[in-house]
Amino acid sequence: MKTKSIVLPTRRQIIVGGLGAAAPLALPGIGHAQGRKALKVSVGRIPWAAGNSPMTQYMIQQKSFEKRAAEFGYDLTVDWREYPTALPMVEAMVGNNLDMGMWGNTPIIRGITSGLPISLMCVGEGHLRFLITTRKGSPVRNAADLRGKTIGVSLGGDPQSALTQMLKYELGVQDVQKEAGIKYINMPTHAQAASVPTGVDATCTIYPAYLAAQASGTVAIMNSFGYTEDHYEGPAGKGAGLLLPNVKKSPFFPDGYYLHRSFWLTRNGLAEQHPNVVVAFLMAQQESVAALTAMEAGAVSQLVKEYWKLDPEQGAKVVKDDVLFSRGWSWPTENDALAVLESSKYMVANKVIEQPLTWAQVKGAFQRTAPLVRQAYEKLGSKPAAAEFTRTDTKDLRGKPLWDMAQWGDRV
Repeated sequence: MKTKSIVLPTRRQIIVGGLGAAAPLALPGIGHAQGRKALKVSVGRIPWAAGNSPMTQYMIQQKSFEKRAAEFGYDLTVDWREYPTALPMVEAMVGNNLDMGMWGNTPIIRGITSGLPISLMCVGEGHLRFLITTRKGSPVRNAADLRGKTIGVSLGGDPQSALTQMLKYELGVQDVQKEAGIKYINMPTHAQAASVPTGVDATCTIYPAYLAAQASGTVAIMNSFGYTEDHYEGPAGKGAGLLLPNVKKSPFFPDGYYLHRSFWLTRNGLAEQHPNVVVAFLMAQQESVAALTAMEAGAVSQLVKEYWKLDPEQGAKVVKDDVLFSRGWSWPTENDALAVLESSKYMVANKVIEQPLTWAQVKGAFQRTAPLVRQAYEKLGSKPAAAEFTRTDTKDLRGKPLWDMAQWGDRV
């Protein structure tokens, strides 16, 4: 199979093809240490996104996945592949050409709905700040000003779901486009959305892209956490940092209007044939999260300055937002899984899928990996303590961990 590549505005090539998933290495004449089993595993990452970016960069630098796999008897080669979004990753997974990846709720739900043989492993990043942005000098200063306007957003993705939830609560409507006369236009990349191109009155983009675009005149009015941004002027006052009262009506508060979580996932075949490789990844990933949590946030961001294009002060803002580093751990909880269930309902409302997922389907997506996640947790010393999972005095929703799935409540 030939390798395909595309070029982003950064002029960095993004690998979207490869040599095949979980392919055993054929290296005649080369001895493997202590007779370990040679294996090649492909892992997709989105370094232009949020918490997964420095976390995977640290794993690459430290070769932590390879080291943990060696403890299980593997001579592992990791084929790290960079993607601008989850879409080409999905295509690679469908073609049996990718072993692991990190996707947001939307492609995960599409995958579950279509019967794609994947299993969710752990939280890849979460509590990402989505912002409604516009151009400096724009008369758009609050959500009400967006009635009858055109907004650029990545259609069918998490940005659209987050944007829709923000507008529904702020405008008091159920169908944003029909009742508020708002038109959505697709933005293929986060960077394009952050530029607020001609033809749209506003856009919805993610925090790293927004911070990088500020120098060119992009401003923001509000974010998905329920707070105002610098360009805001309206009922709540003027300027950034004001809590918008309507966010408290969201069932996901204090997370915000939208319960954002992205998950690491794996092909079922890899989990079944090489379960210890999955455990090794989970251990290495959690070790990286713990190590970066202990570092100064600005220094963490500079691990991926090539991608984020942010200085330490700006980069620290992205790091501090992410649920990985506010928690210091990535083990999935009941409310993390709830993000998948609830997002499926938004996707029905947005006419992306016909039927929402059932709670049984969501839990089923974790069924194969739940014992592997528990094994990784216990091998690392069972940290954090059990009480940490169910704390309620935090800015993120938690719940019983994945290995206590039998105790998760019923959901509709």
